[in-house]
Amino acid sequence: MENSQISASETEHYKFILFISGMSTKSSHAIENLRKISESYLPKFELQIIDIRTEQQKAVEYQILAVPTLIKTHPNPNRVIVGDLSDTEKVLKILDIR
Repeated sequence: MENSQISASETEHYKFILFISGMSTKSSHAIENLRKISESYLPKFELQIIDIRTEQQKAVEYQILAVPTLIKTHPNPNRVIVGDLSDTEKVLKILDIR
């Protein structure tokens, strides 16, 4: 990874929650795509993965209607994106990373 790729603040710490349903193809793609994006564009990040099949209350708490769903919880403002996160530019824009 080259430093020129990192566009987020060097000191900013990003936190994400990714809601999935088991290890479906879409879930696997979302996890892999988010890890690639985070490693390429974010110097510091935390990723919590919640499987709604085993943690149904969390899905209710966060009002999850579709999976995979990614929520950026830090820094503010919170952002939400649904899908496998395969369009890197779209993900960066929606999550306000660029």
